Amino acid sequence: MDIGKIMKQAGEMQAKVAEMQEKIAAMEVTGEAGAGMVKVTLNGKGYVSAVAIDPQLFNGDDREVVEDLIAAAVNDARAKVDTQSAEQMKSLTEGLPIPPGMKMPF
Repeated sequence: MDIGKIMKQAGEMQAKVAEMQEKIAAMEVTGEAGAGMVKVTLNGKGYVSAVAIDPQLFNGDDREVVEDLIAAAVNDARAKVDTQSAEQMKSLTEGLPIPPGMKMPF
């Protein structure tokens, strides 16, 4: 086993993981609730960057409904961030002998 080759591969993997983390942090996803009446956009780190609420939701005393829809839209967007992040990391580690369940980066 060539330790130099292994170290080189580890360094390359570390650089690829850092690049992937930057891509994930830069991505934006939009979650929706209430048939698209509430939309929330998150970045790859899970921070909300935009909220859009259909004005029709403000006709009446449905504050609790709007609050629930905002929470649902945030959760939908967060799930999309998690899914896209996992897909990108999977493509990065494809073919590597990494044990199941091991978290990346190391």
